[in-house]
Amino acid sequence: MSFKYYEDIISMRMKPARFKHSKNVAKEAVRLAKKYGADENKAELAGILHDATKETDGPEQMSYIRRAGITLTEMEQDSPKLWHAISGSAYVQVELDITDREIIDAIRYHTTGRAGMTLLDKVIFVADFTSADRDYDGVDRMRRIADKSLDEAVLEGMSFTISDLAQRKITIAPDTFAGYNEMAALRAKAKNKER
Repeated sequence: MSFKYYEDIISMRMKPARFKHSKNVAKEAVRLAKKYGADENKAELAGILHDATKETDGPEQMSYIRRAGITLTEMEQDSPKLWHAISGSAYVQVELDITDREIIDAIRYHTTGRAGMTLLDKVIFVADFTSADRDYDGVDRMRRIADKSLDEAVLEGMSFTISDLAQRKITIAPDTFAGYNEMAALRAKAKNKER
């Protein structure tokens, strides 16, 4: 299937602003993939599909999750904000017949991150933070970091997420902590080698 085929499907599943965001993430994902050596086609596809179920109601999201054979943890069940990433990864499998594990996982972990992130996971995670439509406080700094180091941008994104959710007293996914701790440890190891 062509990228246009998937783009057309996604355009019908969301409001214009969300579709614009998805197109911007796809574009930024391609740019980051070129820069850091990830597969550009996979990056573009994961980028356009990453929010496929963001505007889908809870019961329909749960239906995709069940059909894909995914069992939510108790914390995930109690955190509807996390559902769209999980249900999005399920949707692309059960409705769009996408079988590429890299694409599925990049969608699944685009909001939380995780330990052992693949290059494509990192590209989509950062592209979602730095796409052209983003205007949160600190986005320019995040874009500068992303242009210097993908790993530093992932660590910055996880740090931002943890801080933001903690301030708002919202549950933080264990995957985010695991990813943050792994990236921070790798960073510390690299700094020690420089000494």
